[in-house]
Amino acid sequence: MARDFYETLGVPRNASDKDIRSAYRKLARRYHPDVNPNDKAAEERFKEITAAYEVLSDPENRKKYDKYGDQWQYADQIEEMQRQQAGRGGGQWFTTGDGAHVRYETSGSDFGDFGSIFENLFRRERGGPRAQRAPRRGQDIDTPVEVTLEEAFHGSSRTVQVQAAERCTACDGTGQQSGGLCYQCGGEGQRYRPRRLEVKVPRGVRTGSRVRIAGEGRPGIAGGSPGDLYLVVTVLPHARFERKGDDLYADVDVSVLDAVLGGEVEVPTIDGKVMLRIRELTQNGTQVRLAGKGMPVLGSQERRGDLYARVRVQLPTSLSPEERELYERLRDATRAGVGT
Repeated sequence: MARDFYETLGVPRNASDKDIRSAYRKLARRYHPDVNPNDKAAEERFKEITAAYEVLSDPENRKKYDKYGDQWQYADQIEEMQRQQAGRGGGQWFTTGDGAHVRYETSGSDFGDFGSIFENLFRRERGGPRAQRAPRRGQDIDTPVEVTLEEAFHGSSRTVQVQAAERCTACDGTGQQSGGLCYQCGGEGQRYRPRRLEVKVPRGVRTGSRVRIAGEGRPGIAGGSPGDLYLVVTVLPHARFERKGDDLYADVDVSVLDAVLGGEVEVPTIDGKVMLRIRELTQNGTQVRLAGKGMPVLGSQERRGDLYARVRVQLPTSLSPEERELYERLRDATRAGVGT
């Protein structure tokens, strides 16, 4: 029975990718052939450590190993066997990944112990040469950024920190060293250092917008292409404007006299001020549309949303004797008109 890969690296089965990488590097430095010349036991231990890391550092291979253990390399064939044999018995032939033909016998849907089926195949593979790691695209990175409404209107920039890749000097970028994975870079052929990157936040972004910066994600593995960096935008609340899509809403204070008789009021917009004409007898809560005074439409140089001015009629908080007299005369005239 092969030694459990997690046990080989000395990590629990729920270990993170970072823990697995750290454990491998620590053990590889200890048992590396360059550190232990002419020590066969250390060389074998180094090979075990490398084999375990090659599987557990690859997310897909790790899933297969967690499910099928020592038979992980034949996960696809096992699952195909299960699909073909579900609900019926008898013998079946199948072909392994290296072209070998194997017949297996089952009784009903009971597959029994797969170990006897693959025993010779595993023994042959362990004695053969180890394959190079396949190139793998780097992971994408989501980085949250907060912008003000004004920055979302005009566009802005942010400085973020990313991981820049550089060639591993220990293995000259090959990822291989002394017959196994390089213990300095974990077989990736590159090492990482933090780098500050200035990125542009375009006009018109909304909360939830994802701005893609191509090729600035995690570096690829074994020569694979890098992933992308995504800025995940949150637009902060504004003291005056409420945003709905590309439209803006703002309250506008209007005096009782202007609401009754009509007039003009000054309305602030996000890029200046405009004069708004108030029709006579405008009711409290009326919304007046100012076309093209909202937010820029993301990806467009010209198009903009609208601004909706919500009329908020303001009652006086105090009256002079003259004003009181006028309001009383207005009230008496209104009551007289109702009675006729």
